[in-house]
Amino acid sequence: MNFDLTEHQKQIQSIARQFVDDYLIPLEAELLRNEREGIQGIERRKVKELQEKAREMGLWGIETPEKYGGANLGAVTSALLKMELGRTCVPFVFGGEADNILYLCNKEQQSKYLLPVIAGERQSCFAITERSAGSDASRIQMRAERVTDGWIIDGEKMFITNGNEADFAIVFAVTDAQAEPGKGITCFLVDRDMGWTSEPISTMGGDKSPSLLKFNQVFVPCGNVLGEEGKGLATAMQWISRGRWVIPAIAVGASGRLIQMAIDYVKERSTFGEPLANRQSIQWMIADSAVELEALKWLVLYTAWRVDQGLDARHYATMSKLYGAGRANDIVDRVLQIFGGIGYSKELPIERWYREMRVWRIFEGTDEIQRMIISRNLIKGHVRIGEWD
Repeated sequence: MNFDLTEHQKQIQSIARQFVDDYLIPLEAELLRNEREGIQGIERRKVKELQEKAREMGLWGIETPEKYGGANLGAVTSALLKMELGRTCVPFVFGGEADNILYLCNKEQQSKYLLPVIAGERQSCFAITERSAGSDASRIQMRAERVTDGWIIDGEKMFITNGNEADFAIVFAVTDAQAEPGKGITCFLVDRDMGWTSEPISTMGGDKSPSLLKFNQVFVPCGNVLGEEGKGLATAMQWISRGRWVIPAIAVGASGRLIQMAIDYVKERSTFGEPLANRQSIQWMIADSAVELEALKWLVLYTAWRVDQGLDARHYATMSKLYGAGRANDIVDRVLQIFGGIGYSKELPIERWYREMRVWRIFEGTDEIQRMIISRNLIKGHVRIGEWD
């Protein structure tokens, strides 16, 4: 059993760490100042410049197949990069990637959707959640009615990430109302200029507030069906399953940075004439956080390794999501407690992470849904305790 990273993986990880340290962490003060002044995020032009710099450094299209101009370095390398990006609260993606389900595009769709997304010329959003259908996506109500040469879509989608920025939406709608729940859903590629609109939804989080998407008799051509008609839920699960190990990879980076911030702080801060580092209660919070972080890191990397080996990684992705979201919330809570009042203020990124991490226990499947899936897999014998495969 070999836990070593390849030399190439170490090199990519080192480059990513340098990029985050040199270009992203220095932007945190600006990000926090912007938020205090009611400005969301970092200037778009600056983000584009950073993505070009990342491309020059080789941080581009890590999982994208080579035939589309990517590096095709696999899930483990991608997880390592997400861990590095997680070390900053500045929202950023290296670029050169597309939603994994966009690789289902046919040749005609590729030129309009897949390739422009990879090139950074267009932006997509994944639209499945509705007011009455969150964790149970099989119960969505949005309808798509067949008409001559296409479909008419009516309804709304809620809490859609990037919905306000997207050029097109990957939309899931019921096309067969007589089918069992989840069986008659179809996936569509719907351009904004086809007629849908978006509105931001204010949340306790930071940038990229989720949005409400409204579809009022939006006509979508037949050629914009992604994948097979009626098989949309299976398509959606490909996207959701990937998110279940990407989120905890980001949690590894964020948690590691927070723990280090706490270590540095307690060595400098004194109360009643003694450094905080000498307080047993503080020591235990740091120790518990470090153990949880290490366990999470290896669970995420094992999940990514299974993806690279072509093995079924869904069960482990689900465990990663449950454990990662929960432990990250515990860690940021402890770190804020250690910092006290200054941690609660908007002068440091701790309270921002505190707010942003809370949603990790909700989207891509709530904690309760993850527990249901894990227990079902074990009780039905799909996965056996203690076995290696």
